Amino acid sequence: MFLAWAPTTIWTQSLSFLLRYNLPVNLDDTIVAIATPPGRGGIGIVRLSGPEAKTIALPMLRLKHDLQPGHAVFGELIEPAGEGAQREAGSEEGRDSAGKNRIDEVVVNYFAKPHSYTTDDVVEISAHGSPVVLQHVVEIAMGQGARLAEPGEFTMRAFLNGRIDLTQAEAVRDLVESQTLYQAKIAAQQLGGALSRRLRPTKQKLVELIAVLEAGIDFAEDDISVLPATQIVEHLAAVRLPLEELNRSYAYGKIVHEGLTLAIVGRPNVGKSSLFNRLVERERAIVTASPGTTRDPVSETVAIGGIPVKLVDTAGLRHALDEAESMGIRKSMEALADADLVLVVLDASQPKSKEDGDLLQQVEGKAALVVENKCDLVNKRTDDSAPAGGAGSDSHRSASVRTSAVTGAGIRELREAILEHIGGGGIQGEAGFLTNLRQGKLIEESLQALTSAEAGVEQGVPHEMMLLDLYNALRALDEMTGITTTDDILGLIFSSFCIGK
Repeated sequence: MFLAWAPTTIWTQSLSFLLRYNLPVNLDDTIVAIATPPGRGGIGIVRLSGPEAKTIALPMLRLKHDLQPGHAVFGELIEPAGEGAQREAGSEEGRDSAGKNRIDEVVVNYFAKPHSYTTDDVVEISAHGSPVVLQHVVEIAMGQGARLAEPGEFTMRAFLNGRIDLTQAEAVRDLVESQTLYQAKIAAQQLGGALSRRLRPTKQKLVELIAVLEAGIDFAEDDISVLPATQIVEHLAAVRLPLEELNRSYAYGKIVHEGLTLAIVGRPNVGKSSLFNRLVERERAIVTASPGTTRDPVSETVAIGGIPVKLVDTAGLRHALDEAESMGIRKSMEALADADLVLVVLDASQPKSKEDGDLLQQVEGKAALVVENKCDLVNKRTDDSAPAGGAGSDSHRSASVRTSAVTGAGIRELREAILEHIGGGGIQGEAGFLTNLRQGKLIEESLQALTSAEAGVEQGVPHEMMLLDLYNALRALDEMTGITTTDDILGLIFSSFCIGK
């Protein structure tokens, strides 16, 4: 029953999406856009996709060889000039006319339907990266009947034509927006269908359970056995377990996708700014021997283990000596409250002060890591001298790292400790995990529906009612990949893409 209505649902909703965004209902028109970032560069690419892509491109090209699928062809970009622009390459008359109308040298790639990104015919014209030239190519194509592509329309066509599913479409955007190599690798895994493959066996188990219960209802008069309650519970558990594991991956996947904010806090002159500079690997914050140098928070984003981490160096926490310092301390407290992870910096060369203890108590309940800085000034370390967790917190004691921002000692260990706090564990080695809020909510919806079904088994409700919960669980999983979804979700996803992708 489900397989019968799913394709109709997605095409109906896709039609609604096209109408809402004023796109033509006919997906067979040819679209064009600049596929490279705005600005000047060595190379710029104009992409055409649709049934007339080749026909529209040829009049503006003078090629050394005919276009062949999967082959790059060198040629010239020329002004279309009626029949003269379409004369055979190599003729003397053609060379003379093209010399007057020549604009640029280009390399042209032709991808024949269905072996292309959108599954339509695609022509990509690689010219020198002059914005004027690239825009002129677009204008010529539009003059020949192409339409300017909407943001994300190439990827949307790939999705609507079955080339990729919705999680892969989201991965395209993630790959384009990736800031670190690790983010790019994760996005590439998702683009390859890692998340969809991970979901597939779970969905299959759920569909099999639905099929058995449906058969028991439809053919009750034929004495087809219905699963007893104990077996239904076992089947539900087999579906729930992998979904719960996938749901736990969201916290880490969200950090991989969005990064996190790390605030460096502590008393004045404990070496916060020096530690900040060490992690940034350049002199970003001003460092002096005088306490209270930092007034306004200073931030910089770095990659730690492939995760984008926004470091925030804050003003030293103490009783303010003037209004400016008071404002800086207030901003420090705001940064502490907003941070995903807090580095509490202590001076390892000095006894722990009351302010240190108060600060350690203040970060109770937050993800925090204690850093004992200035360890180079400590002649000998004893168990009693370590200040970490002096406020009576064993958790802080186990999470302390000794560093020297001056010599660089302990910085590598600090980076490793930060990665441990970020989490991931075995998740890092898994292929396919949740990376955005939409995916996280859908998995939660599916789990909630399974919980309702389990409660129905315990209460002995009719299987017809239980099936409603099972279909709700399945529908949430189908929305993950886009087998069924709403035009609002499609609009949200594809409108956030850049034009040309």
